[in-house]
Amino acid sequence: MRHQLSFGCEGATLAASLDEAPGATGLLIVSGGNEVRSGAHRGMAMLAQRIAGEGYPVFRFDRRGVGDSTGENGGYANSGPDVAAAIAAFRAAAPHVTRIVAFGNCDAASALLLHQPLPIDALLLANPWTYDESGAEADEPVLPPAAAIRARYLSRLKDPKSLLRLLRGEIDIRKLLRGLSALGKAKPVSLPGSLPARLDRAMATLVCPATILLATGDRTAQAFVESCKQPPVAVERLDSPSHSFAGRDAEWLAARILERLG
Repeated sequence: MRHQLSFGCEGATLAASLDEAPGATGLLIVSGGNEVRSGAHRGMAMLAQRIAGEGYPVFRFDRRGVGDSTGENGGYANSGPDVAAAIAAFRAAAPHVTRIVAFGNCDAASALLLHQPLPIDALLLANPWTYDESGAEADEPVLPPAAAIRARYLSRLKDPKSLLRLLRGEIDIRKLLRGLSALGKAKPVSLPGSLPARLDRAMATLVCPATILLATGDRTAQAFVESCKQPPVAVERLDSPSHSFAGRDAEWLAARILERLG
């Protein structure tokens, strides 16, 4: 059964949803960007129902200034108090829960890393956000990472139709050469204070188990691979371009979560 509730965070009132289940291990879902707790096309609400149906309680919430919550929206970079308050509210609403696994996608994954230590027992981090833009939210348009550019042009080179268009003069040679020039470029080095460098440090000092989930065709995931060091944690990959693991990919995501909850 799903219940709606609220809890306090630094003077604001945050809205939350609890999908009840008897299990002693619970899942905390942290929303990415300015997304409300139900997720895009109710994706997180459906995920919560799926996980609770397997016996694990699930807690979701809107951070300050988002959805049904009051207060000022400080973005993922300032969401540490929101996440900590949500963990406490989860434990209060489901006192039988003794272990909490936190899941976040995009900048929610980055937030869960940056705001450590948190009183949780494991992390599931999907397509972590690494674009180091001043004040930008993860749902704003950005240029694709070099890895995405390389993948695009390599795909074109393997496509007979693209080669035929090239022979016909239908492809801009100058643009093609600029794209091909990215193939040999070295992986960029992150500056010490950059977001990728901060994420690297956070991953290196984690005190709880963590797993990173990557949709290999997603630009945000490609940027993570390109910008961050080889993570000292488990990484699982899905051959998909879906940033939010939509459609058929939702079952893959649910299966990975259930593995960590069990």
